[in-house]
Amino acid sequence: MNLHFNFEELTALRAGAEALLDREEQSEAIVLAPPEDRVRVEALLPRLDGDISLSTLVELRTVEAGVSAIVASLRADLETLVVTMHAADEGAVAAYFDFAHAFTVEHRLREMASEMEALIELVTGSSVTRETARTFQFPD
Repeated sequence: MNLHFNFEELTALRAGAEALLDREEQSEAIVLAPPEDRVRVEALLPRLDGDISLSTLVELRTVEAGVSAIVASLRADLETLVVTMHAADEGAVAAYFDFAHAFTVEHRLREMASEMEALIELVTGSSVTRETARTFQFPD
């Protein structure tokens, strides 16, 4: 299955990913392992250059986790700007659109996951397991 993006969605996701990673680098103390969100976003960022082919439910869930981390970061940025500036401030409006575009992608991923789960259940005749989520292949 293919996850399609428009220009605004890709731009918002890339900007949100880079901001999340930059913010964590600036505030990061010495740690042995990076936070899960950072790992997810670092893995996703190179894929944010066009549509993404998702061949398994596990692959979709990995992308979804990265997008969700970006959406949460963009939501926090938006809330901060609205409270510290004004809801109609140019920065707050821009932050809203970045959040909204990324949130739309997150929603599409959830819909795709539901469709994948339904197809796996239909074809296998049973609930999705870790094994079927990892091995059941979806064509493009």
